Amino acid sequence: MNINMEQIFMITSPIMFSGWLALVFSPLAPKFTIRFATYVAPGILSLVYMVLIMSFWAGTPGGFDTFENVKLLFTKDEIIMAGWLHYLAFDLFVGAWIVANARMEAIPFWLVLICLPVTLMFGPIGFILYLMIRTSFKAVNHHATPLKSLSKV
Repeated sequence: MNINMEQIFMITSPIMFSGWLALVFSPLAPKFTIRFATYVAPGILSLVYMVLIMSFWAGTPGGFDTFENVKLLFTKDEIIMAGWLHYLAFDLFVGAWIVANARMEAIPFWLVLICLPVTLMFGPIGFILYLMIRTSFKAVNHHATPLKSLSKV
């Protein structure tokens, strides 16, 4: 199979950025933007990831048993691209969870905006930052009324 990884990168990057933009503008159209950033954009990225893994995983050197074998996994361009898509899809999903959870917990959106670029660039750090903000906000504002369900989102 002859797939140009640069083309995949150029096609998937706008999909990822559109998901993050949807999160930034989520107060304007919460139902649409949360669904788009939770399901559509990460779903497309995950489908491309799946195609790459199914097409190129067999015969890839390396494994998960040692650090050296993990490094060997990422010596093939197709697997590097799959790993990149894995990051993009999961970080976007975490960003969407942060936005939805903050809405459910009645956390002001400006506090969420602090977390989104950090989550985009450094996924787990953004997640931890949000958890710290959420914990602090709940401690200071224990009178805030959290929403009981996101089923209407």
